[in-house]
Amino acid sequence: MTHKLFLVLVAPFLFFLLALGYCVPKKQEPDAASARVKGEYELDISRLDNALARLKSVVAANAPAGEIQRAFYDARLTYKKVEYLAEYFNPYTAKAMNGPPVDEVEEDDPNQIVVKPTGFQVVEELLFPEYDAANREEALKEIGILHSSVNRLRLVTQTTPMADRHIFDAMRQQVYRVITLGITGFDSPAAGYSLAEAAAALSSLKQTFLVYLPDLSQKSPELAARAVKAFDESIDFLQQNTGFDRFDRAVFIADYANTLSSTLADAGEALDIPVPAGVRAVAAGARTLFDKDAFDPDYYAPDHDAHLTAARAGLGKMLFFDPILSGNNSRSCASCHNPEKAFTDGQTKSIAFDFKGQVSRNSPTILNAALQRSLFHDMRVVFLEDQASDVLANEQEMHGSFGKAAALVAQSPEYLDMFRNAFPEGAGQAAPDAVTEQQMKVAIASYVRSLTAMDSRFDQYMRGDKTQLSAIEKDGLNLFTGKAKCATCHFLPLFNGTVPPTFDHTEAEIIGVPSSADTLRPVLDPDLGRYHSFRIDLHRFAFKTPTLRNVALTAPYMHNGVYNTLEEVVDFYNKGGGAGMGISVPNQTLPAEPLHLTIGEKQALIAFMGALTDTSAVGSRPDKLPTFPARTALNNRLVGGRY
Repeated sequence: MTHKLFLVLVAPFLFFLLALGYCVPKKQEPDAASARVKGEYELDISRLDNALARLKSVVAANAPAGEIQRAFYDARLTYKKVEYLAEYFNPYTAKAMNGPPVDEVEEDDPNQIVVKPTGFQVVEELLFPEYDAANREEALKEIGILHSSVNRLRLVTQTTPMADRHIFDAMRQQVYRVITLGITGFDSPAAGYSLAEAAAALSSLKQTFLVYLPDLSQKSPELAARAVKAFDESIDFLQQNTGFDRFDRAVFIADYANTLSSTLADAGEALDIPVPAGVRAVAAGARTLFDKDAFDPDYYAPDHDAHLTAARAGLGKMLFFDPILSGNNSRSCASCHNPEKAFTDGQTKSIAFDFKGQVSRNSPTILNAALQRSLFHDMRVVFLEDQASDVLANEQEMHGSFGKAAALVAQSPEYLDMFRNAFPEGAGQAAPDAVTEQQMKVAIASYVRSLTAMDSRFDQYMRGDKTQLSAIEKDGLNLFTGKAKCATCHFLPLFNGTVPPTFDHTEAEIIGVPSSADTLRPVLDPDLGRYHSFRIDLHRFAFKTPTLRNVALTAPYMHNGVYNTLEEVVDFYNKGGGAGMGISVPNQTLPAEPLHLTIGEKQALIAFMGALTDTSAVGSRPDKLPTFPARTALNNRLVGGRY
């Protein structure tokens, strides 16, 4: 064949084959790894379906309790293989499969229809700690619902695109989930399989990571070896230390899980896998949950125009301490949120407006208040801006008006300059000589957002400084996240009720707080809590789970200030809350069983809570407030004390 004939007859066909990827070995496409991960994920979903079929068959056959519980164990571990991708791509289905076993009601549902929980945790309560054959039909029904959820997961997954950046993000979120929910017993409260499940979850991540290992080994052999070591050592630590109460969570998190989290971040960067864009509760670029700047308070702001800036926070600080906002120009936000008392007032219930009695509830700290999805004890508002508005208008608190306050503030050249700097063009600006109510709300909210600090001795320990916790404090941390079950409601690392690993939803609990500290004849406090806001029966006596950061400084405790010391609080929980003390609380969400803490264990818990103190964000009061004609001699001076 001549060269010319070759070009005419053969070459076009070869070029066609080359275009399709034949003849010459083709470099792996960027998404080829993610396709392999997705394929294995689909196989694991099928394996989960088979494991549930096995569980259903042994329950239906009235098999011995041990065989049924073993089948449940196998199904749970199989679920842990798919959990990280199910939670990331299909969170609602994942919740139906493994959400907490509590009833729910949508707040905007006029019919108040109670949604019953489903999934593994519901089945677990029917099979553990001892299986009763009387639960057989109920167990079969719940397993059937689980089967339906698996089918839904399979169908949705078939059309769900997966990119490398999403897979790496999901892996790191799963490490966070293991730290905050897995090893604390949050989703295996009855069976006690938490540590084995955590090991299974990390083993699944390792299998996914191995898909990327060849490329990583080419780019950085040292990092590839370090990553495999981080996986192996983390899994081995979980498998070798299986006693739930004795498990050293402090060491596991600080030495293993955090190393794994940061190594995954390094691997993603080395592979040129970008982190997802956008504002999130935990910054996508954070290396661990315990980085000083891991959490972004702007995530909880209503919009971009409310995001934190130094100018807005500085203006908000002035307004926060200025009594001009109140109806009688004689009290400020700092009257009930005193910086010298960790932004509380030390009162059982705060003093009401014009000193006429007390308000209905205790004044909580506003340190780290920006890192939650709901505000007030009864969770009646979502944004800090709305909280400021509520307090200002409340006749018992500030008895003021943002409209009137804005008009007064606009008379001050100093304030006007601060408002112009805080709200430049395009950021909710007003006329040059005017101030808007919304600007005032955003400014005060911005000041509260600036009061975020995550640098307690606990945080420093988690970042590698082992000198920061004493032996008793370390014991207390392990109790907090283990036997005492504190961390199943006060989630690490915020220690409030904002649920990890996405930290998008803040929970309330019903714990049966008594009206007095009388332990002989305790009576339930009559405050209905969240019920007042939404009139939902399920919310009677429900209150937001508050932060325990700086808790050593914020006595008295509970929404009604009933307890003056942490010793009293720990004793209350040790007894099983109100129901455990003999109070009738039929809808209590806190387990009523006693914790059986020893005196030494109680002391260790209290010592650990002292290590959560960090007042670095408090700062000082303003040296002076802006001057303007409307300010009287009384409120022109920087007031302290009762104001």
